Amino acid sequence: LYQFCIIIIIIIVIKTIVQKDAEFDANYNDMVTSENQTIYAFNHTISRNKTEGVRVSVDVLSNKSESPILFVVRQKQGVLSFQVPLILRGLYQRKYPYYDVGRTLCQPPTRAASETQYFFVDVSTLSSQGTNYQLRVSRVESFTLQTNKKFSFTASPSQPQYFKYVFQDGVDTVIVKVNSDMTFPCSVMSIQDIQCPIYDLDNNVAFIGMYQTMTKKGAITVQRKDFPSNSFYVVVVVKTEDEACGGPLRFYPLRPDQLIDAGNRSKALDVMVSPAINLEAYVMGMLFCLGIFFSFYLLTLLCVCLERRRNVFLNPADMSPAETGNPATIISSSADNGSTMSSEAITDSATSTDNNYGYMERSLESVARSRQESLSSIEEDDYDTLDDIHSDKNIVRTKKFLYVADLARKDKRILSKKYQIYFWNIATIAVFYALPVVQLVITYQTVVNVTGNQDICYYNFLCAHPLGALSAFNNILSNLGYVMLGLLFLLIVLKRDLAQNRALERHDVNALECGIPKHFGLFYAMGTALMMEGLLSACYHVCPNYTNFQFDTSFMYMIAGLCMLKLYQKRHPDINASAYTAYACLAAVIFFSVLGVVFGRDNTAFWIVFSVIHILATLLLSTQLYYMGRWRLNAGIMRRIVYVIYTDCIRQCSGPMYIDRMVLLVMGNIVNWSLAAYGLIQRPNDFASYLLAIAICNLLLYFAFYIIMKLRSGERIKCLALVCILFTAVVWGFALYFFFQGLSTWQKTPAESREHNRDCILLSFFDDHDIWHFLSSIAMFGSFLVLLTMDDDLDTVQRDKIYVF
Repeated sequence: LYQFCIIIIIIIVIKTIVQKDAEFDANYNDMVTSENQTIYAFNHTISRNKTEGVRVSVDVLSNKSESPILFVVRQKQGVLSFQVPLILRGLYQRKYPYYDVGRTLCQPPTRAASETQYFFVDVSTLSSQGTNYQLRVSRVESFTLQTNKKFSFTASPSQPQYFKYVFQDGVDTVIVKVNSDMTFPCSVMSIQDIQCPIYDLDNNVAFIGMYQTMTKKGAITVQRKDFPSNSFYVVVVVKTEDEACGGPLRFYPLRPDQLIDAGNRSKALDVMVSPAINLEAYVMGMLFCLGIFFSFYLLTLLCVCLERRRNVFLNPADMSPAETGNPATIISSSADNGSTMSSEAITDSATSTDNNYGYMERSLESVARSRQESLSSIEEDDYDTLDDIHSDKNIVRTKKFLYVADLARKDKRILSKKYQIYFWNIATIAVFYALPVVQLVITYQTVVNVTGNQDICYYNFLCAHPLGALSAFNNILSNLGYVMLGLLFLLIVLKRDLAQNRALERHDVNALECGIPKHFGLFYAMGTALMMEGLLSACYHVCPNYTNFQFDTSFMYMIAGLCMLKLYQKRHPDINASAYTAYACLAAVIFFSVLGVVFGRDNTAFWIVFSVIHILATLLLSTQLYYMGRWRLNAGIMRRIVYVIYTDCIRQCSGPMYIDRMVLLVMGNIVNWSLAAYGLIQRPNDFASYLLAIAICNLLLYFAFYIIMKLRSGERIKCLALVCILFTAVVWGFALYFFFQGLSTWQKTPAESREHNRDCILLSFFDDHDIWHFLSSIAMFGSFLVLLTMDDDLDTVQRDKIYVF
C-alpha cells in the first residue's frame, strides 16, 4: 500500500508539472490552475565582452481570477518573482492593479569568454479557476548605453526599464540625463551597481544607489570611483501616483481594500550618458575664480601706488612722513587731507554764533589732551560737548534747518567706542550662527551621500560638479568672492582708519572740525557681514533646500540694515541707533523670516498679522525720523496726534516744517504700504525673498534720496565715487539678470525644481547662479565703496556748513 501511494503521488506530480523548452521572441498562450504548473526552460549564450538584456513580458487575459498568478524566474545566480495582477500601493494604502507586467532580468557577470546559461520561468496559481495568460521572453536591444547617444524607450509602473553603462577609458565622471516631453506621470531615475537583484519597482527603487524623482528632466553625475566594476545600471521607474512630483492628490479611499484603476500611466522617455568635466576644467574654474577677485587686490594696490606718486609729485617738500603714508583717495580720508587752516579761521569757526548754535571755544591743545584719556573710563551718556546738552536737544534737533555740527556734538571717542560695538557684536553673532550651520549642512551632505536620495537637495543637476563629498562644488566655489572682497574692504577701511588716527594725532584741522565725522565701526561690521554672507551662502549651497534657505538670506538682511544705518549715521552721528537696538531689530526680521517660510504658505492669518506689523513699524520709524527722536510713545500719543491734526490741518492749513524729510517719509510709506498690500493679496511662497525685497527697496529709496539731497544742497560727488556708483549700478543690473534665471526653486517639489535646471554657461563649470554670485559680490563691494567715498568732497568743509537730510 505504501509503495502504491508513492506511485500515485509521483503520477500526480508528473501530471501537474509540465516543463516546456521555450524560445526567445515567441508568444506562449496558456492557462494555469491550482492543479497544474508550467515551467518554461530557456537557454542563451552570454559573453564576457558583451551584455544582452533579457526581458520577460506577461499579460493576463482574464482579470476575474480569485487568486493571482505567480511567476518565478530562476537564474544561475538569482531569483526574480512577481505576481499578476501586480498590486502597487500609493498614499493612504490605495491599491492599483496592473495586468500587463514586463521585467528585465538581472544578468550576472561571467568570467568565461563565452558561456551558455539556462533560466526557467515557473507559472503557478492557487486559483481553482483556469486563468489565461500570455508569456513572451525577448532580448533587449541597446541594453548597453553608448556615450553621447540618445536612446528612447517607454516605461510604466508595471513595466520599468533599466540599462547598463560601462565607463570608457580615460573617463572618470559622467552625467546621466533622462528627459521626457511629458510632465506626468511622475517617474524616478536611479543609478545602481551591477549586482542582483535590481530594485526596479515603485515600492523598492529607493532601497539602494542614487535616485531622484523627475517630471521632464533628471540628471545624476556618476563617478567611476563609486563603482568598482566600472559600470552601473540606469533604472527608470514610473510611479503609481504623482504627488511626489507635485501632481494632483487623489481622493481618500472609502474602502482601503478596494482596487483602484490607475489608468494609462505609460511615459515616453530618452536617456543619454555624457562625459562630465575633467580635472583640467576644475583647475581652470578655480584659477578663474581666484583670478577675478585677486585682480581687485591688484587694482587697489595700483591705485595706492599712483596716488602716492601723485602726492609726492605735487608736494614733494611739504609732506610729512605721516602724510606720505596716506595712500589713494579710496583708502585715505581725502586727497586734500593734508591741507591746513589758519588759527584765526579755527577761532572764527568755533566762536561763530550764526552757524554753530552755541559751540564753546576749544583749543586744539584741549582737544588733543582729552583724546589721551582712557576710552574705558568714558561712556556715551557720561557727558556731551555742552553741559546743557540734554535740555538743548529739543531746541537744536527741532530747528527747521539742521547742520552736521548740530548732530556731531558728542566726543569722538565715545561715538567711536559706541560704533565699534557693531563690529564686535556681528563677529560674535557670526561665530554662534555659523558653527551650527556648518554642522547641519555637513549632516545634510552625509545623509545625501549615504542614502542616495537626491531629492533632499535642490541643485542645478545639469551643472553640479562634485568634489570629494561635496555634490555641487562649483556653487560653493563661486561664493569665494564675498569672502575675498569682504576682506579687501576691511583692509581698505583699516587703512582709512589708520590715516584718520594719524591725522588726529598731528592735530589736523580738517580731521578735527571738517567733513562728515568718520566712525568706522559700521564699515567694519559691513565687511564682516559680506564675508559671512559668502560663508553662509556656501553652506546653503552644500545642500540647498526648504529648511535651510534662511542661511543664504540672514546676512543679506544684516547688510541691508547696516547700509541704511551707515547712510543715516553720516549726517546723524549723535542720534544713530545703538548696536544692541539695531541687531535686536534685525533679529526680529530674521524671526519673521523663519515664521514666514514655515507658516506663510497660503496662511491668511499670518499675512494679515505681518502686514499690520509692517505698516505699524513703518509709521513708528517714520515718526522717529521726522522728529529726530524727540517724541515719546506713551499713553498721551493719541491725544497729541489729534492735537497736531487739529492745529496743522483743521485750524490752519500749514505745510510740513521739514519738507525734505516729509518727502522721503511719504515715499517710503507709499512703497512699504504697497509692498504690504502686495504680500497680503499675492501671498508669495518665497517669503524670505519677499522680506529681502522690502529691505532692498527701502535701502535703494534712501540711497537715491541721499544722492539727490546731496546734489540739491550744492555738494558734489568726486570722480572716484562717481565711477564707483556707475560701475556698481551696471554690475547690479547684470547680476539681477542672472539671479532671475531661476535654475532651481525649493518652493516646488524636487522634480518640478529640476525642470528649471540648465547646462553650464561659463568654462563648462559655472552656471547662471554662479555668475550671480560673482557679480553680486562685486556689486556689494562696489556699493560699500560708494558709501565709503561719496562724501569725500566734504573733507575740507566745516561741519556747520554741511546740511543734514
